[in-house]
Amino acid sequence: MILVPALADIERRATSNAERTVARLLRDVVGDPDAAAFHSVDLRSHAYKQLAEADFIVLWKGVIVVIEVKGGGVRKHDGVWYSVDRRGDWHKLAGSPMEQARSAAYALRDILQEEGVGWFAHEAIVITPDIESPPNAVGWRPTHWLARDEMTSAGVEAALDRIVDNTRTAPNGQKRARMDDLRKRLFGEFTRMPVIDAQRGAVIEEQARATAGQARVLAALARNPRVLVYGGAGTGKSLVLVEAAKQEADRGKSVLITFRSPALTRFFAPHVEGRGIDLIPFEELPDAKPYDVVLVDEAQDMMTADAMDRIDALIDGGRGLGRWRMFLDPNNQAHVDGGYDKDVAELIADEAITVDLDLNVRNTQAIVHVVQEYLGADVGDPGIVHGEKVQWHNATNDAGIAEADLLAQQIVADGANRADIWLISTTSNQPPLTSPGGFVVTSPKYAKGLEAEHVIVFDLPGTYGEVGTAAFYVAVTRARVSLHIITSKDDKRRIQQLLKNRMMAK
Repeated sequence: MILVPALADIERRATSNAERTVARLLRDVVGDPDAAAFHSVDLRSHAYKQLAEADFIVLWKGVIVVIEVKGGGVRKHDGVWYSVDRRGDWHKLAGSPMEQARSAAYALRDILQEEGVGWFAHEAIVITPDIESPPNAVGWRPTHWLARDEMTSAGVEAALDRIVDNTRTAPNGQKRARMDDLRKRLFGEFTRMPVIDAQRGAVIEEQARATAGQARVLAALARNPRVLVYGGAGTGKSLVLVEAAKQEADRGKSVLITFRSPALTRFFAPHVEGRGIDLIPFEELPDAKPYDVVLVDEAQDMMTADAMDRIDALIDGGRGLGRWRMFLDPNNQAHVDGGYDKDVAELIADEAITVDLDLNVRNTQAIVHVVQEYLGADVGDPGIVHGEKVQWHNATNDAGIAEADLLAQQIVADGANRADIWLISTTSNQPPLTSPGGFVVTSPKYAKGLEAEHVIVFDLPGTYGEVGTAAFYVAVTRARVSLHIITSKDDKRRIQQLLKNRMMAK
């Protein structure tokens, strides 16, 4: 079963050993290929403004099962429920564990039905892995309280089957929720995608939340062996790749993540460390070491016959029969680094299902609008509405590194962290270096796939053909919070002509 978040994350953040035990058991349940379990989900009922917590929400064979987990012992005395810890101390509970599970289930029902998904079957159960049998009490069916005797993956699977076999059916005349809608909604509401750096304010809250598009991809990746994920800059391709890789590794698969730009190692390494996932730049790939799953980021850089043959050799069963995921932006980033052969791309597309990411989760609304207005590039719908306007700066000299360095110092004086500022020259293809003022100076080739809180773009293209347009596109889509563009008089003239051409082409 798919766990959200991955098992390693649950084991790290869970405060209860009992929850860790249940997570391991759920991970090993295999009876439903579409099953998913979501850990520690906060549910807010819009109708009553009450907060309920579910330890796990499981989608099992079309039924949502809400699970309350209680470690240690559970007792009822004089009508009051208590948990009993390992020292024998009693702790009063607000109600019975079953009442807690039902409360969370009702809150989830209210949220999803209010959002129009329709009627769906739901059940509430309790798991107490440390006691021999449920306490004697009325108010629940025996099938809905699991104790120590059922604490194996087979026991949990059998219990889930018994529960869903006897669940309610939809009332006459009520719209029934589609399973795909339920699955997407659960992923979209309750997945939290990782971010690289600690950010601030509303921008960061919006960036951290999983989007509906990412949720759809996560769901598709789990069910299909070969997937092409298309998305513009900022639509979360690399974030989805990380989650997909962790899910595969948690299921015991050997996993490879590869990419052309070595700089992407810095992005992926913190997220996959200690998970047994191989992280290898394309140029350093071994000659022959088949993996159960291969994930390729920025695949438009490797869309040539030679590169695809090399990747083919690393997939157990090959590209045609094996399990792989490729993430790419062929329309806008295919001319910055590597090679892109349209005939090869069509061949690869025939081997997989395709999924589109359509919501931008990196760039603010203002940045998205600039990219769309000047370049006509599809970077998804703006999902982050906060953030300052894009700042255009008139250069006093040649719009080069000296002007960018000075502007960066002004941004630091306004309170930004020096390490969060990048200076990007669109005409360079050199690896990162340090400016005289101590700021990172990089190029589209080495910035592609990465991001920074504040970006200053300088040395704009002299012409806006395929290469110049792609370089400008990559540079301006790296910013998460603020974007500054330095223009000379000639730059401004070319930008205005670019915009005029765009308007005439509409």
